[in-house]
Amino acid sequence: MDLLTELLQDAGLVRRVFDQHRLGGDRALRFPCDRSVGFHVVLDGVVYVHAPALDEPLRLEAGDIAVMGRGCVHVLSTSPSPDALPIESIPVDPALRSNFADAADGGRDGPVKVVSGAYQLWNAPLHPFFAELPPWFVLRGERAPGLDPLGLTIAMLADETRHNALGRQTVVHGLLDVLFTLLMRELVARRGETGTGWSHAVQDPQVRQAVAHMHEDPARAWTLETLASEVGLSRSVLAERFRETMDETPLAYLRVVRLQRAMRLLVESDRTLEQVASAVGYQDAFGFSKAFKRAVGASPGEYRRRDAAERNVPWRFQANQGLARAVGATNVDA
Repeated sequence: MDLLTELLQDAGLVRRVFDQHRLGGDRALRFPCDRSVGFHVVLDGVVYVHAPALDEPLRLEAGDIAVMGRGCVHVLSTSPSPDALPIESIPVDPALRSNFADAADGGRDGPVKVVSGAYQLWNAPLHPFFAELPPWFVLRGERAPGLDPLGLTIAMLADETRHNALGRQTVVHGLLDVLFTLLMRELVARRGETGTGWSHAVQDPQVRQAVAHMHEDPARAWTLETLASEVGLSRSVLAERFRETMDETPLAYLRVVRLQRAMRLLVESDRTLEQVASAVGYQDAFGFSKAFKRAVGASPGEYRRRDAAERNVPWRFQANQGLARAVGATNVDA
């Protein structure tokens, strides 16, 4: 598995599919996405995104993509001032989807078409990649030429939404998976151009290789020497490159990888504490529990019980198949 997919899977990314909606100038839509990353792609017309972190609404034109890197409840409308419009919330309970779709669509139409994806991270991830994501990021249409992978994906998505062809839902969901991955890749590339951090560090081939080794086998008894040997560098050179690019040591990063994997195992399996500790490279459950509580703020047992208690919360997306167990989609015809 590649590094980005492994990272998203360990963080527990889960898909949620919303139904298609039509949105005219007579209403706005509220998206309850406070524990998610996601995006809105404008295929036709002009739409505005209203969110607490924005000083002013984001104005999006055809071909533009707004990426939400920090989950929040936000509103989508065709007006820069939606206060005078009735605001309808996208339902998060799957049992409400069909009724909402029938009531919301109701034959309405409009000049704007938007396709949106929602990807939930229920338990706040430890990995530094997620801390690097901006609250909102806009990729303008002119930055995604027609023959660029992003441009081609958007064009295919636009074509699929125009027709009710056989297999349309499967194709749209697959394209949203692709689009989400391309957007994450674009954010890593842009963030990697300056400063320090994970996105910057993985631009260095040998540092990236060392990072990949730790993700592939976190249970291995890695040392600075064995990591350096795997990537063809001396211990001192690898340590220096990590400090310069990621601003931390290889073994500090290894702890994050191990604990992030442990979070996944605790909620996705019934392994004992000792088995989880062993699977992520800890010699005993005591040492693992101490490190876990220091990083997460709860013991492994408390973390597992809390997650189980929240499993049926209505606004929690249910795990399913797709990119890193997950990709969500919302089609909004406005």
